[in-house]
Amino acid sequence: MLSERAEKLFKKLIELYVRDGQPVGSRTLARYADMDLSPATVRNVMSDLEELGLIQSPHTSAGRIPTQLGYRMFVDSLVKVRPLENDALEEIQGRLALRDDPSMLLESASQLLSQITHFAGVVLIPSQQRAKFRQIEFLSLDRKRILAILVTEDGRVQNRVVPTDREYSPSQLVEAANFFNETYGGSDLSEVRVQLLKAMQKDSDELNRMMKTAVEVASKLFESDEDGDDVVLSGEQNLLEIPDLCKIDTLQKLFSAFKAKQDLLDLLDRSMRVSGISIFIGEESGYQALNDCSLVAAPYQADGKVLGTLGVIGPTRMAYEQVIPVVDVTARLLSNALSSRRISQVE
Repeated sequence: MLSERAEKLFKKLIELYVRDGQPVGSRTLARYADMDLSPATVRNVMSDLEELGLIQSPHTSAGRIPTQLGYRMFVDSLVKVRPLENDALEEIQGRLALRDDPSMLLESASQLLSQITHFAGVVLIPSQQRAKFRQIEFLSLDRKRILAILVTEDGRVQNRVVPTDREYSPSQLVEAANFFNETYGGSDLSEVRVQLLKAMQKDSDELNRMMKTAVEVASKLFESDEDGDDVVLSGEQNLLEIPDLCKIDTLQKLFSAFKAKQDLLDLLDRSMRVSGISIFIGEESGYQALNDCSLVAAPYQADGKVLGTLGVIGPTRMAYEQVIPVVDVTARLLSNALSSRRISQVE
């Protein structure tokens, strides 16, 4: 536990460093702390903070900067989140209201996070196989081609032309769709695939007429859907302008991680299991490429079901009190938008 004086000086040091990007000396801190303390007294407190591992001296500078441990203590105990400004709130609401397609909503969310924070915006899009099946519809195109329309719980719609070995009547297709929807509604698409494979392995005489038709048609729709989770990344070029990240080797590792996506997928997946805001500061991510970065993330959902995660990637020297509400509000508004899209589709 820090004393009240040490806590105030530590908080002010972080605020000054985040604002200016320069190591903070005792005289500067004494001048801005508004505590009527001498530089000598401030130096003593800074020495204590350094012994605790909360601040450090970069190279030979007389000033101090926060350590990653210091940022963690600041985020966990001292940060005061600012309400989102009305302009930013209205921009997020307005942009999301313009998108009807769930995929476009997720892209807009990533772009908004980047534009408002001037860092990189990132959104985890869950794989189709992790989504839950809601309904399917079969429409005959010609004698041996059917249009299959698949709708998932998160509102995504997939249309695919399915070739068939024989002709099906409209009534057969309606019956097959009704059977399929009643049997698999609410199941993960991966589980639907497993059940279809099991049904296909049974003797056709064991299947009733409607199930046989449903299995014959739907199995072709599901046979090539082995996609994985994906990430929508926006504004990564903003990170090129941040002095903290401008070293060539730092940028190379960072952008290689962005290209590979696997590190981001893991972090966002971990964030999805936590209610509310998750913050990974520097080495806490466990990935060397992100050692100089922080990720502020929050899950988004539809009708109470968590679908994915969104967040902001920037330097560890970021204004957390400003970034946190942007991520939080965007996640909430995206959740509302996805839920309302689903309701309108059902109606």
